[in-house]
Formats: sequence, structure tokens, C-alpha cells
Amino acid sequence: TIVKIVALATFMPIVAGMGGNAGTQTLTLIIRGIALGELTLENHKEILIKESVIGIIDGLFLGLIVAGLGYFWVQNAYFGLVIGVAMFLNLFVAAISGFFIPIMLRKIGVDPALASAVFVTTVTDVLGFFFFLGFATLMISFLV
Repeated sequence: TIVKIVALATFMPIVAGMGGNAGTQTLTLIIRGIALGELTLENHKEILIKESVIGIIDGLFLGLIVAGLGYFWVQNAYFGLVIGVAMFLNLFVAAISGFFIPIMLRKIGVDPALASAVFVTTVTDVLGFFFFLGFATLMISFLV
């Protein structure tokens, strides 16, 4: 049982780190779009949908990979499920926050190139841990 708890602790930074990476990638594209005038009121919904779909696809793909790794490491399908769902949710949130944070910063007069990454990383770290630990708590009877 202690092995499973250690395994949970081992996977926590993976979920948070991947969320930060994905969110930073999205915000880079959004900041570039703002700077070049490619992100407009006319196309912002289309870009939001595109980035959301990418977040879902990345989340599913990488969620399945880490779920498989978690399962094979601990030999517990629920363990893999916890990690996979947390990864999926965090990558989706990363795409959404990577889209909205630079736009919101620009609206309040802050240069998004200077401040966006800190906010996106904070959002994905906090929510990644919340998703991971929250789901693990709900599933604890199946994990130990």
C-alpha cells in the first residue's frame, strides 16, 4: 500500500508539469496572434474552439499514455484511471487558460508577454494537483 502512495506522489509533478507545458504552448500562440493582429474579435471563437479541441486531443492521448504507465507500474487499473483523468482534465484546462489569460491581461493593460506564463503555470499546477488528488481521494478505497 505504501508503494501506491509513493507512486501517486511520483506522478503528481508529471500531471502538473505537462499542464504547464501545454498551457504555455497555447499562450505563446495567442500572444503571437495578438502581436501580429491575427487574433481578432471575428476569429477568437474559432481559435478558442481549435485550441480547446487540441487540449482535448492532447489530454486524451497523453492521459492514455500515463494511465497505461501508471497501470503497469502499480498493477492497478484504478491507479491508471486516476492519473489518466487528471492528465486529461489538466491539459484541457491548460488550453483554456492559455487562451484566456493573455487576453484578460491585455484587457487590463498588462503586457501578456510579460505576465501570462506565471498565471498559466499557477492555474495548471493548482488545478492539476486538485484534479489528481481529488480524484485519488474519491478512489482511495480502490487504490490501497
